[in-house]
Amino acid sequence: WIHSEDLESGKSHDRLLQADGIVVPGGFGYRGIEGKIVAATIAREHHIPYLGLCLGMQVMCIELARHAFKTDDVNSTEFAPQTRHPVIDLMPDQQTVVDKGGTMRLGAYPCHLQPGTRAHAAYGTDVVQERHRHRFEFNNAYRERLAEAGLVYSGLSPDGKLVEIAELRDHPWMLGSQFHPEFKSRLQRPHPLFKDFIGAAIRQQGRRRSQ
Repeated sequence: WIHSEDLESGKSHDRLLQADGIVVPGGFGYRGIEGKIVAATIAREHHIPYLGLCLGMQVMCIELARHAFKTDDVNSTEFAPQTRHPVIDLMPDQQTVVDKGGTMRLGAYPCHLQPGTRAHAAYGTDVVQERHRHRFEFNNAYRERLAEAGLVYSGLSPDGKLVEIAELRDHPWMLGSQFHPEFKSRLQRPHPLFKDFIGAAIRQQGRRRSQ
């Protein structure tokens, strides 16, 4: 593994460039967040398979927005409450809740997969149940602009209001889930997203070795 704070200080970039796949896991707090954004940048620019879990999906969206909007003033309000572009934010009905536990989306929720997407192909079905543990969500005010930048909303809540899975068009495999697929993955029954990601990493390894 690579510590994201090393990436912030300019270390370990060469190690990441040699990776066949990059996973940015979930978490809370600002520590190391800019390093995680660096990891997403390297994955996007060098076409390295990327899987973002919860915060890792948010990082992917922030990084793409910074690139598309040509400004670093893009963030989550968890880390920068006054950011000009709050691509990740609390939902409006959560902003008045003081208790952090009260604002968290916890437990299993249905996710509708969009036909023709990488996520739909990985699952091989239209609707799945996935487990969540997070406070912040993708800000729908930026859906259209980021779609123009190549972001595909491949998994949505039943009412279409919450982005559950996002993936990058024109990339070998760059996908993030707002939920935690690791909560349902088992040794002899690995989660479909992990299986598909590993397949992409194996293909990346083959391409790299043939160069």
